[in-house]
Amino acid sequence: MSIVVEVVSESTDDVLEALNRLVPQLSSRAPALDHASLSALVAWSGATLFVARRDAEVIGTLTLVVFAIPSGKRAWIEDVVVDESARGSGAGAALVRAALEHAASLGVSEVDLTSRPSREAANALYRKLGFVQRDTNVYRFFIET
Repeated sequence: MSIVVEVVSESTDDVLEALNRLVPQLSSRAPALDHASLSALVAWSGATLFVARRDAEVIGTLTLVVFAIPSGKRAWIEDVVVDESARGSGAGAALVRAALEHAASLGVSEVDLTSRPSREAANALYRKLGFVQRDTNVYRFFIET
C-alpha cells in the first residue's frame, strides 16, 4: 500500500468528505467546508492543496501558501493532518516533501510552518525533514465576526 500525493484541482465529494473528517483532528475551531469554499480554495492562485491517498482513500492533507512580499517570495505550510488511523504510514513526510518540491519549483527559497509543541511526532518529522526551529515569536490576533 503505497502513498500517492496529488494536487487537488477541483472540489470533489471524496476530497470534501476527507477534509471534513481530517481538519477537525487538527483544529476544533475550523468550520466545516462545503463545495463552494473548497472550490474557492482550489481556485486561489496563492494556495496549493495537497492530499495523500492510500488505496485511493484520502488519508492526509496539507496546504501550501505562497506569497510575494518586498523581501522576497515566501511560503507557509498550513493545516497538515494525517488521519489518526494512518499516522506513521509516511503520508505526512510525503505531503511535506511534495509541498517543498512545489515551492522550490515556484522560486521560493524559504518555507515556514508552525506546530504546537504537543504534536511531538509532527515536530520530530519536521526536524527529520530538515526544518529548523526559529528563534521568534508567533502572534495571533482574533478578529471578531
